Amino acid sequence: MDIGTPQELFSHARIVMGMVIGLGITRTLAGVAGFIQHPGRYRLSLLHMLWVGSILLELVLFWWWEFPLSRMPVWSFEVFLFLIGYAVVLYLLAALLFPDNIAEYAGYEDFFIKRRRWFFGLLAIAFVLDVFDTLIKGTEHWDQLRSDYLLQVPLGLTFCLVGSIWAGRRLQIGIAMGHIAYQFYWIARILAAMHGG
Repeated sequence: MDIGTPQELFSHARIVMGMVIGLGITRTLAGVAGFIQHPGRYRLSLLHMLWVGSILLELVLFWWWEFPLSRMPVWSFEVFLFLIGYAVVLYLLAALLFPDNIAEYAGYEDFFIKRRRWFFGLLAIAFVLDVFDTLIKGTEHWDQLRSDYLLQVPLGLTFCLVGSIWAGRRLQIGIAMGHIAYQFYWIARILAAMHGG
């Protein structure tokens, strides 16, 4: 059975990944719109909004970082399943920030704190999946990022462990801000690479 060229397979996989990532972005933006539409319904929380911004950014960055897969010479069904699984993990992070119903909680921050083990567990999985995602893109891609990953992954997993154990608000805000700072580091790297820096 002819399954097409690598470029055709990438386009096919990108459509499915885009649907899953698009659902995560939609869920996040719809949740933010709910605050605008009904400002008195739920109290805004700095902790919750930091993670909302961070996960929205994570979804966008994932979409951007998957473009090097367009140069992959060989595709397999296992790689396709892996990428969809990675996208699903990111969608679930967005869904945990805006659950269907929080009637039994004091608000979104209370829900986040009480469900933080799920959130940080999924975030830890995303850190690990990111390493495999980079390896899939080839040795040249891995060699460019290896030193970053040697720091990023152990540090990220440590933050996930700490965040899942301790519920202190200041600590949780610090972890969220640290994650955002890490994301801006990668954005700076993207911009530097685009401008030949």
